Amino acid sequence: MMKNKYVIGVDYGSDSVRAVVVNALSGEEIATSIKKYSRWIEGLYCNPSENQYRQHPLDYIEGLEWTVKDALRQCDLSVIENVVGLGFDTTGSTPALVDEGGVPLALKSEFSDNPNAMFVLWKDHTAIKEAEEINVLARKWEINYTKYEGGIYSSEWVWAKMLHVLREDKSLCEQAFSWVEHCDWMPALVTGNTNPKEIKRSRCAAGHKAMWHSDWEGLPSEEFLTTLDPLLKNFRGQLFTETYTSDTSVGSLSQEWADRLGLTTNVKVGAGIFDAHSGAVGGEAKPGALLRIIGTSTCDIMVVPNEEVNDKLIPGICGQVDGSVVPGFIGLEAGQSAFGDIYAWYKSLLAWPLSLIESDEQRKEIEDQIIVQLSLEASKIPVTPNDLIATDWLNGRRTPDADQSLKGSITGLTLGTTAPMIFKALVEATAYGSRAIVDRLIENNVQINEVIALGGVAKKSDFVMQTLSNVLNLPIKIARSYETCALGSAMYAAVVGGVYSSLQEAQIAMGCGMENEYKPEPDKVVVYQENYKKYLKLGKCKV
Repeated sequence: MMKNKYVIGVDYGSDSVRAVVVNALSGEEIATSIKKYSRWIEGLYCNPSENQYRQHPLDYIEGLEWTVKDALRQCDLSVIENVVGLGFDTTGSTPALVDEGGVPLALKSEFSDNPNAMFVLWKDHTAIKEAEEINVLARKWEINYTKYEGGIYSSEWVWAKMLHVLREDKSLCEQAFSWVEHCDWMPALVTGNTNPKEIKRSRCAAGHKAMWHSDWEGLPSEEFLTTLDPLLKNFRGQLFTETYTSDTSVGSLSQEWADRLGLTTNVKVGAGIFDAHSGAVGGEAKPGALLRIIGTSTCDIMVVPNEEVNDKLIPGICGQVDGSVVPGFIGLEAGQSAFGDIYAWYKSLLAWPLSLIESDEQRKEIEDQIIVQLSLEASKIPVTPNDLIATDWLNGRRTPDADQSLKGSITGLTLGTTAPMIFKALVEATAYGSRAIVDRLIENNVQINEVIALGGVAKKSDFVMQTLSNVLNLPIKIARSYETCALGSAMYAAVVGGVYSSLQEAQIAMGCGMENEYKPEPDKVVVYQENYKKYLKLGKCKV
């Protein structure tokens, strides 16, 4: 009988980090720990009115140490002694400028409170101007470096972000030797090799966000980057040419980090991956399945055999990259820039008067009921051709056809409009945005046999998921594991740790299956089909 082996998946989300200890033979989740980013929760270094969202690297470091140690405290010694692999997933594109040693500039005393020296969170949209400059230049360059990224570069992606902070803050330029994605920095940090030229960079991050492709031997040319802006001079030579799928080991835990985490230097660490791609792995991604990771935003992930894609380019998505999700398959990414964030915004709007209540406990008790009660009442409202129509672009549009300058809207308001009616319209808007993505994939001959939903919203809201099923006119399965992103990282860690020879083997052994399924309601499907056309007309959405 094989001796139990254990792996740890560490999942960095937008608001918190969680560590999950998993039995690599069965997929059983042994222990979980979650920590919110302390500086982020206080609202430090962010300016929502300007779409500025920055995170301090100390939040990541402190979160890693706290969650892993806390999770291991819940485990027997026999578990701790048999941890063989560690995997990381993070939000993305979430990059930071680093010095020659690979240290994020915010960890240097002179930049410790400088937001431009920090990690620029995926949803930071301060680089809209820079993204458009990249698009204009790429369209007239001899090689369109954006063609494998849907043909439209986004302000959510690394080159736009890094150029923006360099322009914004010339004080960084002298020490800004290179940049690093969060998902690449964590494995480099804990293995003790943060040299920017030696870090094993994620295929997922580089292919979907940095315009990396083997067709042009890596990143965009030096000439392209310096034509974009001389501030980018020499960056290409201080970055990377090769990229790695997440079944690749980047090394073992350094002695320092083994001690800090309470593990051994025998623990192998895998190349990083973005959280949505890891979530798709944990949700048992396979050809024909659309994996929807639904949280503050959404990511839609598919894996497609190479022969089904060949040289076909799918316009307006967030990339098609060989091996970005599952090695040996083309990974497709799409998504919405805001989903759960829209509901959170509306909740905050309604809850504003509660800020006048002095009792934190009383205020929180009421706030926690807002979405619950809105969902309950909204579910009772009939679906009719005269319903409010809203667009879901409160944080811009990611897919199809990225445009972060777009704004949200609600039409049809009257003095008879109620709070639940508006909430219903916002939920429907997020579903219409999802439908536009599905339509774009189907129009480009991507076969969708099933939809699998993962993440907090998918697990918590019957109303949202039923509405989504009705608008898509597709059944939606809900993955059983609550920690699918961390589970995906754990699956990769099991391969890196030598428990399995391939990711597919790990998925079969460690997958948790599905727990629920929502099916379309025919009477509502018919009405939503017509209301969806109004959404398209309202937004003039190209699908």
